[in-house]
Order: sequence, then C-alpha cells, then structure tokens
Amino acid sequence: MVTMTSADSALKNYYLGVVAQQLNAEINPLLAKIRQTTADVWGKEVRRLAQYGVNGGVGAGTEEGALPAAGGNNYEQFVTTLKNLYGTVEISDKAVRASENSAGAFVDLLTAEMEGLVRSSAFNFGRMLFGDGTGVLCKVTSASGNAITADSVQNVVEGMTVDILTEAGAAIEGASARRITQVDREDKTFTVDGGTLGTSVKAGCLVCMQGSYNLELTGLGAIFKDTGTLYGLDRSTRPWLVPYMKTQVGAISENVLQKTIDALEERAGSRVDIIVCSWGVKRALQSALSASRSQTDMAVLAGGYKAMTYNGIPVVADRFCPSGTMYLLNTADFCLHQLCDWKWLEGDDGRVLRQVPGKPLYTATLVKYADLICARPCGQAMLSGITES
Repeated sequence: MVTMTSADSALKNYYLGVVAQQLNAEINPLLAKIRQTTADVWGKEVRRLAQYGVNGGVGAGTEEGALPAAGGNNYEQFVTTLKNLYGTVEISDKAVRASENSAGAFVDLLTAEMEGLVRSSAFNFGRMLFGDGTGVLCKVTSASGNAITADSVQNVVEGMTVDILTEAGAAIEGASARRITQVDREDKTFTVDGGTLGTSVKAGCLVCMQGSYNLELTGLGAIFKDTGTLYGLDRSTRPWLVPYMKTQVGAISENVLQKTIDALEERAGSRVDIIVCSWGVKRALQSALSASRSQTDMAVLAGGYKAMTYNGIPVVADRFCPSGTMYLLNTADFCLHQLCDWKWLEGDDGRVLRQVPGKPLYTATLVKYADLICARPCGQAMLSGITES
C-alpha cells in the first residue's frame, strides 16, 4: 500500500539522483560543459582568486649578469553571493489516495511530476544562463486589462508566475504573483490571471520571475558588458574584465568568425570550445558555410546533444540567446560554484513532502545554492547585430 512515508522515501532515494543528473547535464548543452564544484565557497559567498596577465619573473640576461627579478602572478579576488535556486513539485491528497492501492499508478504520478519539474527547470535555468542576474524577463510597452504587450516574449511561457515591477524595480500593488495564461508570440503580447492590472502597469515596467528580482545567476548578460562592476570589481580600471565584443556585424562569414577566434587566442591565449547563437544566426552560418563549400561535421556533446561544428568547434543554437547574437566561449574559464548539489528541502522531521497549510496538497522543494563565475572574461567573445536567416 502506498503511503506518504513511502512517497517521501521514493523522492529521497530514487528520484533525487535521477532529477539532479538531468538538471545538471541534460537541460542545456552549455550548462553541461561547465564544471561544477564546491571549491571557493565561504559561507554564503563565493570568493575566488582570478589570475590575469603573466608572471613577471622571466627575462634574458648575460652569462654572468644578474638573474631576472621575481615578479609573481597578478591576482584579483572575485566575490559573489550564492544564488538560491528552487524547484517545487505539488501533489494533491486526492491523487495520492486514488493511487494508494496501485504502486504502478503512484510511480506514474511521481514520474509525471518530476518530468514537469525538469521541463520547467530546463526553461528557467537555460534562461538564467543568458540573463544578467536581474530576473527581468521583458519590459512592458503597453498594458490593457489583463493583457500586456512587451518588447519581447522570448523569455515568457504559459504557466510562469511573474511579478510586474516599476521601472525602478519597486513592487506594484496587485501586480505580484500573476500567472501567465496565454502568450501571442507574433504580436508579443501575453495575458495574466487575476483582476485588471490597473494604470500603474505601463510602458517601461519590468516583468520578472516571481520573487527573483536581482537574485538570479550571474549569466552571460552580466558578463558581457563594458561598464559597471563584475564580481565586485570595477571594469573601468580592469580592462581584462571586459570581453571581446563586436556590434553591428551584419552578414556572418568564415572570415568574421575566424578573426574573432584568432583575436581571443592573441589577446588572452583563449581557445574557443563552444559557439552559442540564436536559431536565425545558426541558419545564417549554415548558409555561409554551404556557400563556401566548407565541410560541417556533427558532434555529440555531453548530455547527448548533437551540434554542427565549425573547425571542430560545436555550434549550438539556444532559444534564449538574444536574436542576432553569437557567443564564442572557452568553457574551461567558467565554473558553477555551489554549496552542494541539488537537495530536497527537509523539515525538522526529515520529511521532504509537507502539507500546504490549510490545503489538501503536499509539496516538495529541490534547492541548490550556486552562482556562475567566469575567471577570464577577456577570453570570451560576443558578436551582435548579425543578420539572421
């Protein structure tokens, strides 16, 4: 007979390992290539020494002259706060009781919930990789009733629960924890549940993941900037914190691609091992390579992903990559620092399934405390303004 105790045990002893593996290696090809470690985590922060430049203790000299003066490596300390990543599943008491006499039916119930969690996590963690840490999904251009027209709907999908904030990031009464019910990608509009949003929701307002404003991973959107701070350091006095960025590229070509790869190796000794771009840019690159009769082989990446290659470098299209944009990355410079791998949030009694107060529902929450660090930003590149196909 299936009980809440056996369900709790199944989540901890069977589903945790499977789901953790899927979340770490199978939801995104870029994330699958990034190393994950518990090193350099101190309390609630990640503190990592980053080396830049070269050792100064090298030189030539005469046969009897003085040896080169010592000059150690150059270091700066990166500091970032561990981000709190959560994934919650919900099971009704009715569903549990309906399957209590059938172990197979209950397994199907739990499996369906876990698969839903992985799909939702694949969307949100994939989005965070390309975000700037603010959690902003899009900006409002106009609003009427429950309908919002945005500058982009690339990062929104039916079922998401969002907060609508002022342009300055302040809460708006009645506009928090709204669930998206419909998305029109052609017209860049979406609707939310609940009452009318009111006049406070207007052009310039921010649409964010619920409770996530300024609390998400330090993604590529935060790394690929030439102003402000990164990991607590000012870019204006540290040029090595600024990646190689070229805008208004126009038509993509082998020459543009190779010049960027060569520039990274020349300026930082960095070797690109993955290229990530939007779908339209990938199609444009395929057309350019076909026109030049270049051979495009296929590669199988970690997690089972298949990708075309350019000079042996896999080229991956990602739905969250900004349109007209291509990232050329050396993933050896990236690391996801974490306090621990995915764990169930447990109560004082050690249970992971807990009843929602006042409701016939049970919830279980997966948690991970982590943040993404790029140790050598100057060894990465971004091409934007590419004409899509």
